[in-house]
Amino acid sequence: MDRDPRAYQIACLGGLLAYGLWRLDFGVGSAQALVTLGSVLAAQYVLGRAAGLRFEPRSALISGLSLCLLLRTSSLALVAVTGLVTVASKFALRWRGKHVFNPTNLGLVVMMAATGAVWVSPGQWGTSAYFGFLMACLGGLVVHRALRSDVTLAFLGFHAAILLGRAAWLGDPWAIPLHQLQNGAVLLFAFFMISDPKTTPDSRAGRVLFGLLVALGAAYVQFGLFRPNGLLWSLAFGSLAVPLIDRLLPGPRYAWASPPSGPGIAQRSREKREARIQFGPSGPGIAQRSREKREARIQFGPSGTKGASDALSAPAREPVAGLPVAGPGGLRFLRLLRRQG
Repeated sequence: MDRDPRAYQIACLGGLLAYGLWRLDFGVGSAQALVTLGSVLAAQYVLGRAAGLRFEPRSALISGLSLCLLLRTSSLALVAVTGLVTVASKFALRWRGKHVFNPTNLGLVVMMAATGAVWVSPGQWGTSAYFGFLMACLGGLVVHRALRSDVTLAFLGFHAAILLGRAAWLGDPWAIPLHQLQNGAVLLFAFFMISDPKTTPDSRAGRVLFGLLVALGAAYVQFGLFRPNGLLWSLAFGSLAVPLIDRLLPGPRYAWASPPSGPGIAQRSREKREARIQFGPSGPGIAQRSREKREARIQFGPSGTKGASDALSAPAREPVAGLPVAGPGGLRFLRLLRRQG
């Protein structure tokens, strides 16, 4: 199975978008969806070619589908600019080979701060759509055993603990924090933004710490500064701490899985074939069969009879076919004849 989870993520986001356009009032029309997807794919193609990279649409599609579900504006021009900013951040803002910001998150934050004409959907999709999307997201973690599921689960745990703890401290009914958690935008954030393996810390301990920092930052923006979209602002500023977390808590760098291809793979495959031709097959199964064959030759000889083995194992006292009495040299000669026969 391909361990790259992006195909599954595209299917989840695309299915939700299609359902929203068909049955729910998402506040986004087909024209905005087409402009969003077209802008991110065009930017990915142009900027990728300029950087000497082959066209890889999967990450751009995830960003575009997420923008379709979250971005709200009355201007299609701003939609296209948001898509361009989103994809351009992947190429322009990097640190030691990693993206500094989640592209979708940065595109939304920049456009909200710069224009004042862009806002984010509240993500109130209804109970059936919410729980259906939740099951799809959780299924993705199980099916692909995502290497970044720890930051998602850590963030959701810390975020829920903060909301429930605040409600208990203020004496609010439990319906308030539960309603805050049953939000489609929170699911998109937890499963498709903060879990982006290209922008999260490399180590598991670092990712858990990162989830805690983002949850605390979101609570401060929402309940301390009384501003909306606390999750997005917290992730944008919290991403600046990822290089420091990687330095303090280092771990292996993540790389998207891809099928083997290209001249390098072909060269290594050719070298392996040549090695098998030159040195023969190897491995535990081959070694076992080779050992059994040697034991059989010692016991029965190459013809399957025991006489040849007896002739070699017993001390030879009589001349054999005009040869001198078998000694070490004679035995070696008989073994040579046996191999040639």
